[in-house]
Amino acid sequence: MLAYVTGGAGFVGKWLAEHLTESGDSVVTVDAEVDVTNPSAVRDSLRAVKPDVVYHLAGLAHVGRSWADPCPTFTVNALGTLNVLEGSAACDRPPRVIVVSSAEVYGAAGSTPVAEDAPLRPVSPYAASKVAAEFLGLQAYLGRGLPAIRVRPFNHVGPGQAPDFVVSALARRIVEVERAGGGQVAVGNLGAQRDFTDVRDVVRAYRLLAERGEPGEVYNVASGRSVGVREVADRLVALASCPVTLWTDPELVRPVDVPVFVGDARKLSETTGWSPRIALDDTLADVLAYWRSPTR
Repeated sequence: MLAYVTGGAGFVGKWLAEHLTESGDSVVTVDAEVDVTNPSAVRDSLRAVKPDVVYHLAGLAHVGRSWADPCPTFTVNALGTLNVLEGSAACDRPPRVIVVSSAEVYGAAGSTPVAEDAPLRPVSPYAASKVAAEFLGLQAYLGRGLPAIRVRPFNHVGPGQAPDFVVSALARRIVEVERAGGGQVAVGNLGAQRDFTDVRDVVRAYRLLAERGEPGEVYNVASGRSVGVREVADRLVALASCPVTLWTDPELVRPVDVPVFVGDARKLSETTGWSPRIALDDTLADVLAYWRSPTR
């Protein structure tokens, strides 16, 4: 397959491009050189490449930042998705489009694990932007026949993730304390429970859905297991090479935080045969190793 990846320079984009290449696909990645908010630039790029599948990853993914400045988040995530869908539909042979949404669209779900038929209750501007992006993908399928598939990943983590996200942030702070010979690490809400999947497992799911997913459908990507953020922090601290203590910084606590969030990925597994392969402890060790690199 010839794959076109938006947001190719990002955390997930780099891992996806590597996985696609290892799987024998030809890969074209775009990032800043194709502004997804510019419809003609997106259309011209897609028509020139003529991909078999588009993986639309480009977006603004920081939930906390979306509260402070929601307009850019909505513009990039919703309008950018519209432009990718319209550009794909304008191709002589429209490609499959994997519209990467987020499990944040479920918000405060009434029960867990959360399946794809749960109500969408976005509680942040970021989540609302992803709901809009998803429905643009559904409309492109229903109205244009574009083979768009929507994907809702739950928390995905791994080496290379920006320190704006909880696991990477904790790992980086622990490494900073290691370099200082010991000390305190600031944390936010440790009471939350999340569904963590290694990014390398997540990108496998994306490619499997490009091959076997049903256009018009939506799929969760999740481990189906709940892990407390405190447990993650404790596991990272246990891997530290010096004494580390944790303290709660009110500035790191979100305005709204869902207490427990676990996904049901049975639909994905039944459709593609996917299941996560990488244990959380291995992921945490790899994230620490990434931040311990002398080049960081």
